[in-house]
Amino acid sequence: MNKFYQKDIISIKDFDKEQLEEIFSFTDKIMRMDSTERREISKGKTLAYLFYEPSTRTRLSFDSAIASIGGNSLGISDISSSSTQKGESLADTVKIMSIYSDVLVLRHPLDGSSRFAAEVSSKPVINAGSGTEEHPTQAIQDLFTIKKEKKMIDGLKIGIVGDLKYGRTVYSLLHGLGNYDVDVHLISPESLRIRTDSTYEIKKRLSFSESTDIEEHIDELDVLYVTRIQKERFPDEEEYLKVKGSYIVGMDLLKKMKDDAIVLHPLPRLDEISTDIDSTKNAKYFDQAEYGKYTRAALLGLTLNQDGF
Repeated sequence: MNKFYQKDIISIKDFDKEQLEEIFSFTDKIMRMDSTERREISKGKTLAYLFYEPSTRTRLSFDSAIASIGGNSLGISDISSSSTQKGESLADTVKIMSIYSDVLVLRHPLDGSSRFAAEVSSKPVINAGSGTEEHPTQAIQDLFTIKKEKKMIDGLKIGIVGDLKYGRTVYSLLHGLGNYDVDVHLISPESLRIRTDSTYEIKKRLSFSESTDIEEHIDELDVLYVTRIQKERFPDEEEYLKVKGSYIVGMDLLKKMKDDAIVLHPLPRLDEISTDIDSTKNAKYFDQAEYGKYTRAALLGLTLNQDGF
């Protein structure tokens, strides 16, 4: 029995190391398949997306993923043109969308929104970003990228830099890394340090250091995970302007890193990684985006097929 069948994907905390490794194995399997074989996995299945926040990469990644395994997608990418503008509740919208689909992908600005949606939906719900909480499929994509590019996760030194307070990808990644034996360094401005109320569980499984200096451990890192300073999350623009451009990863910094270190970014990028880095062997953020298509295809294939694929 496929343990992922009809399973909601709400939090990375719901996955242990064995489950993550199984997803990675299925992702590798999908990448090895030819396109004809791949399109049989979820032939005739429909994915519905419901995005209350702007998204390009995540939505298109899910679109591409379901198409690659033979399914189709429909949904709402611009909430301003939907019935929510008439006052329709999230619960009713989710119920209607689940009638039209086999799996529902939700992005919403409120914490707890995806878990609530899972309670009212008749179909599996995948969290594509809920408030400041989590972005589990991004974390799975990030972990797969690290394993694919470094051939392992255990034993690595990983630096995470940028907006650690508001960056939901960071919290999901840290919870995911809690399944592995890694050395983590968190680098951010003081005002954007990771939220202590959110690290209580993380600290039980993962030790990490905190610093404002990106160069402090730069020569030790195997992975540098860069995040943008998220203007849209700041309640006060003045506070954003104080930290805007705090860290820029350029060639001067890259030269201080290990020769085989990799640089990741969940995207979109602003100015925190110089475009000069793009052509180096260390830049893996565009590969990371491509891996996202395959990890999501694997997750969808497992969610929609009782016996796996």
